Formats: sequence, C-alpha cells, structure tokens
Amino acid sequence: MTNLAQWLSQHAVDQKLASVVASMAAASVEIDQVLRRAPITGQIGVVGRTNIQGEAQKALDVISNDVVLKHLQDNPEVSILVSEELDEAVHFGTNGPYLVATDPLDGSSNLDVNVTVGTIFSVLDAAGGLLQKGSAQLAAGYAAYGPATNLVLTFGQDVTVFTLDLDGDWVLSKEGLRIAPASEEYAINTARERFWDAATKGYVAENVAGESGPAGKRYNMRWVGSMVADIHRILMRGGIFMYPLDSETMSKGGRLRLLYEANPMALLVTAAGGGATTGRQKILDLQPNDIHQRVPVILGSAEEVARVEAWYERG
Repeated sequence: MTNLAQWLSQHAVDQKLASVVASMAAASVEIDQVLRRAPITGQIGVVGRTNIQGEAQKALDVISNDVVLKHLQDNPEVSILVSEELDEAVHFGTNGPYLVATDPLDGSSNLDVNVTVGTIFSVLDAAGGLLQKGSAQLAAGYAAYGPATNLVLTFGQDVTVFTLDLDGDWVLSKEGLRIAPASEEYAINTARERFWDAATKGYVAENVAGESGPAGKRYNMRWVGSMVADIHRILMRGGIFMYPLDSETMSKGGRLRLLYEANPMALLVTAAGGGATTGRQKILDLQPNDIHQRVPVILGSAEEVARVEAWYERG
C-alpha cells in the first residue's frame, strides 16, 4: 500500500510544498483523534465568543485552529496563516515561501449529531500576498472526518484520495478522481427559498418537475449543512452544491468564504472535471478584496453547473 509520503515522492512534488501538505495532513490526524474523543471529554458546545464573521465559536473550532496553528508554526516553509477562526493573518516571522488559508473545522454546527465535518486548506505562494485569485493556488484539499477519515488532495491537475488507517497513516485509496458530468442530485438549503433569486428558483423548479420538466429526469435533493460532507459526496458520485447569492446574504457578498472555502473546493472540483462558479463568474477568477470575503458558491457536475449558468445568463 502507498502512503501519502511515498505518493508525494513518487509524483516528484516539490519537497517544500510537500512538507506543507504533510503538515496539514498531520494536523488532520490530530484533529480526527480530538473529534473522536470529544463527546467523552466534554468538548462539544460553544465557548462563549464569536469569530470575525460573528459566528459562535465551538470549543472544537478553537481546538482545531490551535492544532493547525501548531503544526504550521513548526514548519519553516510556512510564513503566513489565514484562518476562519482568526481575525487577522498570522505572520510566523520566517522566510517560508508558502501561505496557508484554512477553515480548521468546517461544519462544526453538526458536531452534536455526529455528522461528517472537515478541515479545508489552500496553499499559495506567500510572495503573492494575502489576496490572490484561486487560480494561483499551488495545492488544495480537505480532510473529511466521517465513518472513514479521508484526505482529498489536488495540485491543480488531478484529485487523489487517501484514507486514514488505524496506525494514523494516510493510505492511497483512489487516484484520478473524476466527477460524473451529469447527475440526478442537487444540494441546496430549501428553507432559504424565499430569499432566492430568479435563476436559483428556475433551476430548482426544473429539478422538482422531474421527468415531466425541461431536465427530463427525476432528481433527489441532498443537503447536509457541512460543506465538506456535501462536496465529498459530489466528488464521489456527482451532483451540484449551491449556496447562491440571495436577498439576505447580498449585503455580505454571499455566505461562504472565498479564500479558505470556495477557492480550495473550486480547485478540487475543477481538477476533477467539474464546474465552479458564482453563477456569473468562475470562482477561481475572482480577485479577493479581504481575507474573510464571502462569495456565492455553485460547484459540481459540469452539466448541472452549466444549467445554472444558463439561468443566470437569461437574467
């Protein structure tokens, strides 16, 4: 069996860049262990403060952030960290060539009910500064903490999946992952329908119409509420994930964060042959204006993303 270190060596990944990925992988192993013990150790629940986005921080949000911070701080190749849980970027005072942007624990609101959550990360050239387009990413990935713990990784061309074994090693489980171009599943929070724009309403209405509608096929709706869980399902069996701009999120620019949620997931999805858009622009082409900038996010099977884009073009 091939492990992560062997795979990185076999694929001639630059040693410095490989070390950053290895640091995030090691942090994810530690977070996995913390999460599995959390209901016993009493670490479920909020800590009584909010992050920069005004969201209540869970105890495990803070712990996961500390774990990532520790592992990256120990890596001399990393000079800057941007995290969802930190108001400002952290400069480690090294000359390391890399910047890491991360959501240390995506989907933490689901922890109380034992739903898959994850760690999302993006690696960039630190010389490019804090605000770089997603197309500049050198690597991106996520760890999905579920029945099995997976590390899903891309360097921009292909998507590779590793699975955490009982010895704490990342073992290669799938290479060359491709998203099915068409699908019969879509993921969106339908409780927000009253806020949707016309394009979102039109696309979803076509899906609900099923075989008798323009799409000509029956759809199922899936929504976990954990971005890692929803995107992992889509990478494995196709579908589309939608958190569009709506009347409630418009003043903020969207719901999901560009640097450490939308961009890394967009790189993974497009590397697997899928599409990634705001509805009007490719996510990877967006120029960030803030490290915590929010954007609309539509990711998944290429044909489904194209249908959504066609709806926006009509408007």
